[in-house]
Amino acid sequence: METQRLVVDNNVESEKSYTQAVNLLAEGEIVALPTETVYGLGAVATNEAAVKKIYSAKGRPSDNPLIVHIGTKEELSEYVDTISEKAVKCMDAFWPGPLTMIFKAKPNVFAKSVTAGLDTVGIRMPSHPVALKLLQALGMPVAAPSANRSGKPSPTEAIHVEQDLAGKIPLILDGGATGVGVESTVLDLTKEIPVILRPGAITKEMLEEVIGPVDQPTHIEQEQGAPKAPGMKYTHYAPNAPVYLIERNKQIVQEAIQYLQTKDYKVALIAPAFFKELSPDWFFSIGNTQDEMASHLFHALRACDSTDAQIVLATATSTEGVGAAIMNRLEKSAGGKWYTPNNK
Repeated sequence: METQRLVVDNNVESEKSYTQAVNLLAEGEIVALPTETVYGLGAVATNEAAVKKIYSAKGRPSDNPLIVHIGTKEELSEYVDTISEKAVKCMDAFWPGPLTMIFKAKPNVFAKSVTAGLDTVGIRMPSHPVALKLLQALGMPVAAPSANRSGKPSPTEAIHVEQDLAGKIPLILDGGATGVGVESTVLDLTKEIPVILRPGAITKEMLEEVIGPVDQPTHIEQEQGAPKAPGMKYTHYAPNAPVYLIERNKQIVQEAIQYLQTKDYKVALIAPAFFKELSPDWFFSIGNTQDEMASHLFHALRACDSTDAQIVLATATSTEGVGAAIMNRLEKSAGGKWYTPNNK
């Protein structure tokens, strides 16, 4: 299969690209598209055969549910049993935007592969203009996990999608680099006290200002069977070389680099910009603020694969605000491993 990557902007030619994408989706094909978080790999969420193409292209486990994207708030009532007062408040405050809400799904609406056999579904309305225009032109719900090979860092640029999925999908809509850089917050509204299943740019603090108490477990305990949201069960975001978390302390990091290099390891360091003066074999800055870190994290993890690094050290950050999302992704990437001289 030949994969086209078409740039979409405000010129006339872009209209042809949108039309091509809409037609492909309507015909049961899969299309990669930008959202404000990461690039997604979309299929019409009511078409079982189309949704299965997502799993095949990504190599994604079949018990990992998919998030459904919609183009208008009004559509939501077509797909879910009830919309609570808290859900309405969240929609008013954060939609369109990087918030996915878990609802009880109406039976026999979505393809079984979307919900992974659960009676719940995660739905969001993205704010990226390309995603919104495509969804509104299509007029159907689109299931869209991140457009990468399963387990690898999520794509924040169209070229990342092309690197992972060229030859496996027909079309990538190139809308430039994404903004947020980490996937949407997933909020389970089926509980009496809503629970954050996956942290993101819409933080616990932001949600509590709108709907009151919200739970955010440090580690989500897995139930038997399918997880309620993506990213809860499997290793994610991993470059080829093993990743180890390390305290964000220059002296500790420098000592770790020197020790590893004496053992003939080639070391890549992912850290804030002010760590640049240290001496790893490769350094990838993720900025200094948490928003910068979120935006640059996946790009840095992917960049490690262009090196010969044998170990990747990634500095930890605070779990306040969007830091919870950053640490969630880093812990997934590292498989929970922290660096100590004894484990190398």
